[in-house]
Amino acid sequence: MAVDTPAPPKNSWDRWFHVSQRGSTNGREIRGGLVTFFTMAYIVILNPLIIGTAPDATDKLIGGDNVLASITAVSAATALVAGLLTIAMGVFGRFPVAMAAGLGINGVVAFSLAPQMTWSEAMGLVVLEGILILVLVVSGFREAVFHAVPEQLKYAIGVGIGLFITIIGFVDAGVTRTGTPLITFGTNGALRGWPAFTFVFGLLLTAVLVAKKVRGAILIGIVATTVLAVVIEAIAKVGPRIGADGKVANENGWSLNVPTLPDSIVGTPSFDTIGHVSLFGAFSAIGVVAAALAVFSLMLSDFFDTMGTVFGLANEGEIVEDDGEVPHFESILVVDSVGAIAGGVAGTSSNTAYIESASGIGDGARTGVASVATGVLFLIAMFFTPLVTIVPHEAATPALIIVGFLMMTQIRHIDFTDYEIGIPAFLTMVLMPFTYSITNGIGAGFITYCLIKAVTGKAREVPVLLWVVSAAFVVYFAYDPITQLFGIG
Repeated sequence: MAVDTPAPPKNSWDRWFHVSQRGSTNGREIRGGLVTFFTMAYIVILNPLIIGTAPDATDKLIGGDNVLASITAVSAATALVAGLLTIAMGVFGRFPVAMAAGLGINGVVAFSLAPQMTWSEAMGLVVLEGILILVLVVSGFREAVFHAVPEQLKYAIGVGIGLFITIIGFVDAGVTRTGTPLITFGTNGALRGWPAFTFVFGLLLTAVLVAKKVRGAILIGIVATTVLAVVIEAIAKVGPRIGADGKVANENGWSLNVPTLPDSIVGTPSFDTIGHVSLFGAFSAIGVVAAALAVFSLMLSDFFDTMGTVFGLANEGEIVEDDGEVPHFESILVVDSVGAIAGGVAGTSSNTAYIESASGIGDGARTGVASVATGVLFLIAMFFTPLVTIVPHEAATPALIIVGFLMMTQIRHIDFTDYEIGIPAFLTMVLMPFTYSITNGIGAGFITYCLIKAVTGKAREVPVLLWVVSAAFVVYFAYDPITQLFGIG
């Protein structure tokens, strides 16, 4: 909702970023930006492990002749692009959301596209999908689709994202794991080891601080839990869960970063991945139809991930205006579209808005100032990557759990007694965490909503654009059968 009695702007900075209008302060925004950075800084380490270690069809790595050089180059480029785009989102979108290489899409690029072509050709497809999305934004099509979505489905998207980041938090902390049965609790049905203790400590501490409405609760929780983790690792020598060979070395180890003080805190960034793009090479490598379907698949995922993320975050931060509009929405979408192009050019995969930004919003961020702060920290991280690795997942993920709860409260806006909206809303919410994809949840909700309206004789109540988008999602979900039909699977 809009702020009822916005304070008058103090200066041009205040006026541009709407700091006073949204009831915030620069200090509060910077603090929120810090929280967002520490919650998603893992991408500087994780994206290189995905993009930097996968060989292409010629058995070449994207960033160098060996794995270490490739990981180092991708890490620097990941931080650089995330920093520049997040600052752009803050300055032009004036919205507290950070951008970085999108998880999921980077996996598709590394493990599905690259093995069929060269890395430059794979990144060319990423650039193409970014250009197409930018055209759709400038033409107004992307925003028109957003307006065609029923309001209660928009709230369902926000709730689904809350559930999504909750399960991300539990999985990253090692509390939830895959196994037999499908999802297990901790190690063999119990929480074992110091990392699990650290996570529980952080979750309870953050929950208490948030419940008591302590300023900076989430940031305090991350910092305090990180200090505890460093002390525990120094004494207990727990070590990582995954060994150097990529296999589980210690079931009760730290899930990603081992919280140890680094030998050095400064490193020289390498940008060897930037600029190596073959825009149309993939069409020769795998054929026109296969390349076109790959671009469509990447585009549809990018297209709706940010729309859902932004609306969910805007509702959580009460940044939505009285008419249901997200302020500067078109500018937000333009920056996001550029993110795909920039990610392809830099060799980091498509960059997109991060739902982890909800942690900063949960800590009070309401304006683009928070994004500027987060972006600056990403740029600094290019030179201080060793410091970023101090914060383990077990210290950062409690913030995601708490923010997941806060976003879950939007469920009060959905009328589940009306099955025509209740069932699509339910599928939207549950498929996001259960399939690890915002796009899958949105697609299932759209298709089900249109289908139910059609069979109940209310097809005319559905906007034409929603029918078009739902048809596109049918193609998206039927990607494998279509490729097999054309003999390109």
